[in-house]
Amino acid sequence: MALPDLLAVFAHPDDEALVAGGVLARHVASGARTGVVTTTWAAGTPRAGELADAVRILGAGVPRLLGHADARIPESAPGRARLLDVPLDEAVGQIVRHIREFRPEIVVTHDGYGQLTGHPDHVHTHRVTLLAAHAAGLRHVYAETGEPWQPAAVWLATHPESGVGELGPLLTRVGKKLLSVPDAHVDAAVDVAPWLDAKWAAVLAHRSEAARERSLPGILSRLPADVRRRILSTEYFTRLDLRPRRAVTPAW
Repeated sequence: MALPDLLAVFAHPDDEALVAGGVLARHVASGARTGVVTTTWAAGTPRAGELADAVRILGAGVPRLLGHADARIPESAPGRARLLDVPLDEAVGQIVRHIREFRPEIVVTHDGYGQLTGHPDHVHTHRVTLLAAHAAGLRHVYAETGEPWQPAAVWLATHPESGVGELGPLLTRVGKKLLSVPDAHVDAAVDVAPWLDAKWAAVLAHRSEAARERSLPGILSRLPADVRRRILSTEYFTRLDLRPRRAVTPAW
């Protein structure tokens, strides 16, 4: 039986593979529709091409790029404003349009910390996606973006304190933050080991990031395969319900 249709909304190319690649591949394997919205980087840039390869590997169609600039990399969207500087109403409306077009049961995005490292684009993508997920179901809000559609839930990709494990020292060693949530905040720990080959292939499709020493894909690519498997084989989520649980619920 197919799992619920799922739309992932993440900040950067590679986020989709690193924090939800296993769940995306799992839903596709069950027969569900999946899609990926990326809030930064513009079409035609090298990382947009890498994202297309990664999304294809995960079976999630073609990338849906909002095309705003990364907070720290102006060349990510030449001539465009940073995501952080885009008017809130505009950014929310863009995501509402994608939700109404795709009509997912579940929306997946960053947690309130913006994952372990707290990147400002991650945090802001979390905020605008939560607003958009609510607004998408309201007929008289962003009416120009299509017929209303209310997802059943938003799943926040996160890391519990007990689940950081071997990843923690790897991040702190290169000066990155380590922002985890109490274990009680995690509603699902998904074993994605059966889909790990697809997930890792999608991570490696982000070639420019895998070549960087301090990026997570780069760090992971230099690890022994067994250590990398332990780090990547579980994905964690916090569930925020948007409509009654009589809606389809994933068997997580």
